[in-house]
Amino acid sequence: MVQAAQKKEEITFPAELLSFIDEWKVKPGSLIMILHKTQETFGFISRPAAEKLAHLTGIPLARIYGVITFYHFFKTVQPGKNKISVCLGTACYLKGGQDLIEEARSLLGLEAGGVTEDGLFSIDPVRCVGCCGLAPVMVVGNDTYGKLTKDMLPGIIAKYRQ
Repeated sequence: MVQAAQKKEEITFPAELLSFIDEWKVKPGSLIMILHKTQETFGFISRPAAEKLAHLTGIPLARIYGVITFYHFFKTVQPGKNKISVCLGTACYLKGGQDLIEEARSLLGLEAGGVTEDGLFSIDPVRCVGCCGLAPVMVVGNDTYGKLTKDMLPGIIAKYRQ
């Protein structure tokens, strides 16, 4: 049986990222720093990016994926244009942070870790955004919203649909 050759997706790393990788790959324990810089560059770590990192660093792909999937911070799917982060730190959790996540997912028709079909929104729980006095807190892009209730979410989301 002959199998069709699968075309491998190529990814181009910017010179700044390549330089960073060259500097860090020789240092012990450097993988997390390299992954952070890669995600900062692309917004997530795609399969082709992980494969290229394995090639450039000599670190096995399985080890790279082990780290990416262990730490919640790293994403393997491109987030929505408007990344919604809902705080689940102690104060926010006690004041309804989980309810905000569930309501936002319901409004947007999202499953955990999903992105809306139009690519505009994704939702991630985060552990703390440092605004405990404003609990519960949600961050959309660079905008922070505090003392939220579920009925405030449709208006906030509508601002980012435009």
